[in-house]
Amino acid sequence: MNNATTRMWAGLAIAFFAIMIFLPAITSESVIAVLTLIMMFAFFGQAWNLMMGYVGQLSLGHGLYIGLGAYSCAVTVGTFGLSPWLGILVGIVISSVVGAFIAWLGFRFSVKGIYFTLLTIAVAELGRLWFENWAFVGGNAGYFLRVAEDVHPLLSLRGGTTFYYFCFLALTILGFWGTALLMRSRLGYFWRAIREDEDAARAIGVRALRLKILVVMVSAAMTSVGGSFYALLSGSLFPDTMMGMRFSIEIIIAPIIGGMGTLFGPIVGAFFVIPINEISNHAAQSMGIFGLNTLIYGVLILAVIVFLPDGIWPPIAKRIERWMKGRASS
Repeated sequence: MNNATTRMWAGLAIAFFAIMIFLPAITSESVIAVLTLIMMFAFFGQAWNLMMGYVGQLSLGHGLYIGLGAYSCAVTVGTFGLSPWLGILVGIVISSVVGAFIAWLGFRFSVKGIYFTLLTIAVAELGRLWFENWAFVGGNAGYFLRVAEDVHPLLSLRGGTTFYYFCFLALTILGFWGTALLMRSRLGYFWRAIREDEDAARAIGVRALRLKILVVMVSAAMTSVGGSFYALLSGSLFPDTMMGMRFSIEIIIAPIIGGMGTLFGPIVGAFFVIPINEISNHAAQSMGIFGLNTLIYGVLILAVIVFLPDGIWPPIAKRIERWMKGRASS
């Protein structure tokens, strides 16, 4: 990618995020609520995409890191009365250590492909069962955060829908530019080399084991941060909701639909998946047909996978690049 193309995409990204910053001023509260979900799943998708899209390591247990971040922040605030910022840092440390352990356990003993995926599922389920039987965090009965006192939102990280929209938008912006910088660095080239051919990468001196453990740690830490903000947004935590297999699957749909291994893919996928899910839910409730929303949701996602196997974003990106080249040549 040459400098002109890089500047073009950077300009488009800045324009997009600028629009998203000013969008709440002209939209309703209900639209902002949907946009908050879009930004949340876009950020979770970015974290998962870093591991799978750029390094080729499939995880179906990222709900574990969401739960670890959520419970770490909630317990820090609700039980010990400390700052949520400290809770976020605690969640990052715990999730990074757990992610490093899972990665070391798998990669050190050459657990690859589908077997590594099964390992992530198994550890995530063990974590969920542990929290379901852990009385300190409420077990199956759940853990509930008290209503925040009237303090500054940036200190308590508690606020209304618009506040959390900007929180998740900020995380998405940081995730976007952070991933972009990583992929343009030496580390990013090593990660992509591992994805394309790990044996060849090892042959030229790439320390694949260390780098794969590192990407799992970074992905886990990012996911944990999102989980912390999700806990503060929801106010109630249940192990099956936060750490269940369903959540782990839901957060990977957006990057798969949008386009794995791309910067815009998780965001575009979230803008496609979340509104469809909300509209199909509303249609199912208004018609009184149980399961209609799942059917509509599944059919539309299947259509995208069949007709756009690389995701929604890559064909759009190619058209934009052709259009820009046409303008430049004319």
